[in-house]
Amino acid sequence: MNRLTIYVLTIGIFLTATAELVVSGILAYMAEDLQISLALAGQLITAYSLSFAIGTPILIALTARIGRRKVLLGSLFVFIIGSLLSALSTTIVPLMISRAVLGMSAGVYFVTVFGAVAKLVVPEKLGSAIGTIVLGFSTAMILGVPIGILISKWLNWQSIFIMLSVLSALIAFVIYRLVPEIEGDAPISFMKQIKVLGSFAIVSGLFITIFKESGSSIVFTYMTPFMQDVLEIKATAISLIMLVLGIFGAIGSRLGGYSVDKWGAARVITLSLIVQITAVALLPISVESRILSLVFIGFIVLSMFVSGPAVQSYFIQQAPQSANLVLSLTLPSCM
Repeated sequence: MNRLTIYVLTIGIFLTATAELVVSGILAYMAEDLQISLALAGQLITAYSLSFAIGTPILIALTARIGRRKVLLGSLFVFIIGSLLSALSTTIVPLMISRAVLGMSAGVYFVTVFGAVAKLVVPEKLGSAIGTIVLGFSTAMILGVPIGILISKWLNWQSIFIMLSVLSALIAFVIYRLVPEIEGDAPISFMKQIKVLGSFAIVSGLFITIFKESGSSIVFTYMTPFMQDVLEIKATAISLIMLVLGIFGAIGSRLGGYSVDKWGAARVITLSLIVQITAVALLPISVESRILSLVFIGFIVLSMFVSGPAVQSYFIQQAPQSANLVLSLTLPSCM
């Protein structure tokens, strides 16, 4: 698989991830425009997350035997419809529906990209390829959300989704021309695939992923209040710090992919967990020093994103015949 193909698929990840993440940054604008409470507007994030988590495994199972390029193009087509519906929504109900459509289509695209890459790259390059794909998500945090906020201030929040639909159509065209047809999964009975989920390697990996990512989610949720209230850092400085942390995430994605190819997924997961646990444990006792606290936060973010490619590579390697099913269950917590 040439690098250009991987980069095109990664841009698709960037666009679909931006649709997910940007809402948190423009929630106030959307609530004001729709004349609803901020709490109700916040349910747009819930609608996306639930449809991603519940709809993705079902749709992946239903499309398992279809060619991967067809599934990629189909998911992007539905994503474009969801983006246009978001842009045209003037009340909360159709906007909520559009978020559900975006969540399911993005989830299918994410899983299919990982599955396609796993079939096209040589095993010794899998980690680097996965690291590049994960980079699309971290880049959405660094660039997608700030750009979305600027567009909302400059034009309106609807313009973001119009741009996402246009750019997604362009990426779909490039995928059609560039990505070769890839066979779907081999016909394996659903019961056999379910048995794979019961193996010790998969179950232990799932538990590690759930607990690690639940903790990471809490860290990200309260990171800004922690810096404001505990470290007493000004809001303007926090914006710059978050940008730097986003860059740390991008570096972590690339480093994680490279490390998987060199040392193996299990070792990278273990090392990143040790670093993350140590940094989280030392953070509360370092609050007297802003610099030291920020260093520990940097290690937390870096280790989170280093583990991303390792976790995905681990599941693909442990269950190659049921990789899509396993990834559909783990991606909601990993991304």
